[in-house]
Amino acid sequence: MNKEAKVEHLHEYKMNKIIMHIDMNAFFASVEQQINPALRGKPIAVIGSNERTVVTTASYEARAYGIKTGMTKYEAKRLCPHIILVAGDTGRYTDTCRRLVEIYRQYTPMVEVYSIDEVFLDITGSISLFGSAEVIAQKIKMDIHKRLGRLTCSIGIAHNKLLAKLGSDMKKPDGLVIIRQDDVDTLLEHLPVKELCGIGLQLERRLSVMGIKTCGELGRASIRLLRNQFGVIGERLKLMAQGIDDSPVIPLEQEPDAKSVGHSMTLDRDVSDMETLERHILHLSEMVGRRLRRGGYAGRTVAITLRYPDFNTFTRRSTTGMHMNNSIDIYRVAKDILNTIRLQQPIRLVGISVCNLTRNVAQIPLFRSDRIKQAATRAMDEINDRYGDFCVTWGTLIERYHHTGVISPSWRPDGVKCVNLSAQKTREKKV
Repeated sequence: MNKEAKVEHLHEYKMNKIIMHIDMNAFFASVEQQINPALRGKPIAVIGSNERTVVTTASYEARAYGIKTGMTKYEAKRLCPHIILVAGDTGRYTDTCRRLVEIYRQYTPMVEVYSIDEVFLDITGSISLFGSAEVIAQKIKMDIHKRLGRLTCSIGIAHNKLLAKLGSDMKKPDGLVIIRQDDVDTLLEHLPVKELCGIGLQLERRLSVMGIKTCGELGRASIRLLRNQFGVIGERLKLMAQGIDDSPVIPLEQEPDAKSVGHSMTLDRDVSDMETLERHILHLSEMVGRRLRRGGYAGRTVAITLRYPDFNTFTRRSTTGMHMNNSIDIYRVAKDILNTIRLQQPIRLVGISVCNLTRNVAQIPLFRSDRIKQAATRAMDEINDRYGDFCVTWGTLIERYHHTGVISPSWRPDGVKCVNLSAQKTREKKV
């Protein structure tokens, strides 16, 4: 087979793929309504637990009043005075996500967790087992209803991820849309460019200035013009507008190695005293260290990120001569960085991250004190893996700020991107 024939064969293979995108409807709110029958059929908004919280998800009953993700609770109350505000429980949502992934894996091993409430499935190889893509979609919907009650999802099916994602957005809630290859040109001709995943508000505005508002117009635009305006992504934008996307479905076990691991928290009040900041840094260092150790990573560079009340945000880094994943080592480097900073204002947000990572490099401690520290850390990890993070923790963190956390878009149910939230306990034991 010559090169040209191979390219044609590869193109035909990609066109024949069948990709499914599953988007859980009003996920956090639906989980809360499933657990608490008193919330069913009522306008609710899931929020964080501190004063600086925003709406993370609103039920469809609340959305009828104009409640949207990102609103403050006060804005939500103005639009719907009788709205029920529910403090989110991240453990519930991550645990539900894991149960959903178990359902999806009954139909294909090719499951890519895109976010906590969205997945891509490559079901190309499963059609012969179940009959059709539509049958698989309906079975998944029935399994979710059988195992998780009132939770619903919208499903899009197409020959690539871009169009499958578009399909799931077209009919909510509880929708099922199949986009066939023959219908792509007609569908995209008058579709606003903002409807495509990857084209946000800024890109939409820049395209609008160029006189481009629909996918049809973008697909016919000069590639030279797009490259001049957007650089290397210009060609990608044109392909997207034509419904072309070659990105594969990447299962969890095939995800590339992490480049950095980090956590941050917005505090419920601005903090200026160093002792409190150091306690927050120890808290975050333990969270980062736990994930590094779970994933088999260690890193040389520690970074601390601080944000003032005026949202001025800055990061300082320090690189050491050794790779580390012990929480106390990370904390000491971060504390040293903090001591070099002259704070101009109180701190609104603090973050810790570790980069320059390596993986699966075992370091045998030479000194007895280091061996004891390693053994203690391993024992803490084993207990916390079983009973929940911070079940056993450092004495300094007994009075820590109980930050409920926001689930990162990069969260995954396994590996270094997994934050163990489902087994949290309210009681900690002092080490």
